[in-house]
Amino acid sequence: MNAWIGSALALLGLVLGGLLMGWQGVLFAATVVVFWLLLQMSRLLRLMKQAGAAPLGQVSNAVMLASQLHAGMKLVDLITLTGSLGQAQGTDAYRWHDAAGDAVEVVLRKGKLAEWRLVRATAPAPAP
Repeated sequence: MNAWIGSALALLGLVLGGLLMGWQGVLFAATVVVFWLLLQMSRLLRLMKQAGAAPLGQVSNAVMLASQLHAGMKLVDLITLTGSLGQAQGTDAYRWHDAAGDAVEVVLRKGKLAEWRLVRATAPAPAP
């Protein structure tokens, strides 16, 4: 959800609670907003714990990962797809690889996916 929309909904809830039920309505609306924020924080911490336990920069299939990416994805969505944290390749650039040697390199701008490319493993030379 967009941050502006979430803030507007929280403010609307506080105002409506105050108009309809007085200070008890404001208190109730504030409780709902804090509960929502705690749910979001819990979700993020669970995701980071799971991703931190996985091998760094490893995915099951880099080709499938590359096919699921699209511009504008948030970093949280990217970590959810990969299941692990990426290997840092520089400022806002990360890399995930699979067992076959294929890799996906992504570039983030302002926390959103801007560019990505699939790097295929070189095929071994045929035996003579």
